[in-house]
Amino acid sequence: MNRNARRAQAGPRVAWLRGCLPALLACVSAVSAFPGVAVAQEAAAAPAATAPAYDPGTGDAWLDRQLADVNRYAERYPDAFIDELVRYGGARRGYVQALLQQHGWAAGDIWFACFWGQAIGASCREPVQARTRLPGEGWRAVVESLAVAPENLHWRAVRHALVASYDHWDRPVRLDALLQRQLGDRARRDAAARAPD
Repeated sequence: MNRNARRAQAGPRVAWLRGCLPALLACVSAVSAFPGVAVAQEAAAAPAATAPAYDPGTGDAWLDRQLADVNRYAERYPDAFIDELVRYGGARRGYVQALLQQHGWAAGDIWFACFWGQAIGASCREPVQARTRLPGEGWRAVVESLAVAPENLHWRAVRHALVASYDHWDRPVRLDALLQRQLGDRARRDAAARAPD
């Protein structure tokens, strides 16, 4: 097919496009006249903001690090995470699932709420409700707002419970110096768990 024949064949298509062009430009102008659309376009063009780093705010660097790791574990093994809270943390399965799925709680926060509740002789609900009343506050401020004043024995019980959860999950955990003195290595902890009462 020669050049002239190709031009003749393309002619109707080019004419059709030229006819559509004014209508297309009018549509684009009309859409950009709406402020909400412009904001949505800008938001789509802007780079995604990074989520803030998880900070449970317990005031205990080791505990904060481990609770962040609990988030990663629960994301990968949600059933094992929930089973741990039901079996050892005194939580109801449906309650934990609701906090995770409907309320968007971080797994580390749920774990802490349940085991802090257990340490002070309460259920998960009391720390959860206190945390809800104090949005944006860390766990240190939340537990200080509860009826039972936090004591070293409560913090110790929670730290020991977290090591026990890691042992139940067969997940390695690096102990700080204090926990190493109190609990020893995994072999020693396993031997203590097997010893008769």
